[in-house]
Amino acid sequence: MESGGDSLLRSRCRAFSQSPTFSDLDSSLDGDCNLQGNGNNNITSNGKIEVEHVISKKLQLKRKAEFLKSDLMRQFDSQVNDFMDSLIEESASLEPAPVSAVFSPPLSDKERSKLRHFRPPHGQGKHFVSRRSLLDELFEVNHIRTIYHMFIALLILFILSTLVVDFIDKGRLVLDFNLLVYAFGQLPLVVCTWICMFLSVLLVPYTLFHQWSQTQSGSFRHPRLCSFLFGSVFLLYQALGLGFLPAYVVVTNSLPPASRFIIILEQVRLMMKVHSFVRENVPKVLAWAKEKNSPSPVLPQVSQYLYFLFAPTLIYRDKYPRNPAIRWGYVASKFLQVLGSLFYAYYVFVRLCIPQFHSTSLQLFDPRAMVLCVFNSILPGVLVLFLAFFAFLHCWLNAFAEMLCFADRMFYKDWWNSTSFANYYRTWNVVVHDWLYYYVYRDFLWISEKRFRAAAMLFVFTVSAVVHEYILAVCFGFFYPVLFCLFMCFGMMFNFILHDQRKGPIWNIIMWTSLFLGQGVIICLYSQEWYAQRYCPLEEPSFFELLKPRSWSCHRGLMSDPDRL
Repeated sequence: MESGGDSLLRSRCRAFSQSPTFSDLDSSLDGDCNLQGNGNNNITSNGKIEVEHVISKKLQLKRKAEFLKSDLMRQFDSQVNDFMDSLIEESASLEPAPVSAVFSPPLSDKERSKLRHFRPPHGQGKHFVSRRSLLDELFEVNHIRTIYHMFIALLILFILSTLVVDFIDKGRLVLDFNLLVYAFGQLPLVVCTWICMFLSVLLVPYTLFHQWSQTQSGSFRHPRLCSFLFGSVFLLYQALGLGFLPAYVVVTNSLPPASRFIIILEQVRLMMKVHSFVRENVPKVLAWAKEKNSPSPVLPQVSQYLYFLFAPTLIYRDKYPRNPAIRWGYVASKFLQVLGSLFYAYYVFVRLCIPQFHSTSLQLFDPRAMVLCVFNSILPGVLVLFLAFFAFLHCWLNAFAEMLCFADRMFYKDWWNSTSFANYYRTWNVVVHDWLYYYVYRDFLWISEKRFRAAAMLFVFTVSAVVHEYILAVCFGFFYPVLFCLFMCFGMMFNFILHDQRKGPIWNIIMWTSLFLGQGVIICLYSQEWYAQRYCPLEEPSFFELLKPRSWSCHRGLMSDPDRL
């Protein structure tokens, strides 16, 4: 008869013989099994088992089994987390599928290609889900956070180099922030202009929409005529009240560049939000007027519209996923990072841009000088690109999202891993991309009955390029369509050449190389034009002279006033 310990060991041997083999367990398990197979070697002359040896083997086996269990659970938990993350990511962009479809067999290449280009049908828009920003998750990894520390160290070096140069030149430490003071000048006027814009956006579109919705109830004889009249008033408000007047204030008061950027970017943001509010709610009222399935249409409340005006999204919804509480420490850290990025950009311009262009004599086009200018501008251009992304798309939007308990923090994706410019355009700024996709690209296809997809893509690029060029032209005070040409020429070309079928590290390298060169061209040409406008001012320029870049004809030498910007 077998003892209880012998039967337990035999059952363990049989159980582990059917499980996956692990090199660190094979030897011990074989030893335990051989212990029973060659029991005569472990039995003493008086028939007693060496109890201490068996007990130690049992404990060792138990410890290794527990280690195996914990290791398998960790692997299983990691795979489940990856699966759920991918499932949530897909649910944000695709129409919810049945459960059976989620766990369906692997798709063929043809089916996978169709699914990749699938979008929800017209009328179904973006799905908001609760998720963190990608950098917040990556910064929890020490290796990624070290890169963040490297950028802080570079900022410290910029500050030290500026202080050392000032000490050598002037014999004392100078903390001179005249550039920041100049760039953000006339702030009271900026604040007053923003308040007027915001109040008009809060009152005019909401009031017009409510008045128009009452005309669709059936009590008015000509609802289409009312729709035309209210639509005309709305477009007139968009063009004059929200479009022309802020730009007029900026130009007539000669605001400095940063102050201009505040007003013009807010102007564009509010215009996009108003369009989204009307675009999302008008079809609901029209559907109610057609079906009359309730006494009155369900209209958004003022509080919902006000929340949307501050929410870090350009897609209107009556409700968004919300977090239960506000982390004020998180908000403070994000605003401090925005302030740090602002000073970082200041030192980039002071140490890398102004010395290069401030003392450069302007002359006719010189290929050698232009090539040197572009390559010398790549480093400040890339740093400005990173700072703009980190300060606005990560810190600024996350700070407002936290204060509003806005839970969907996917303001960008992993654009740095892009192997195509098509993917880069989709992942760099998800907030703007969603607006362009749902209200420009998809509406264009809806109007054209999905017959001109290439024309729809070209229209999206044109709208984006025109708006970007409008912002730069008004904020810099001159027309120099460098960004427009990069968007419409190289941007369109790379969008088709470096498409989604391009995979592999080499394509990511090509994307980064093109991006670096583009930033160098932008910084070089716009900086040259900025100083040419100040070297060679025109007293009474004609319309053609306003359109012609001043750097093409300005030949003055060094500036007489070294402090002039």
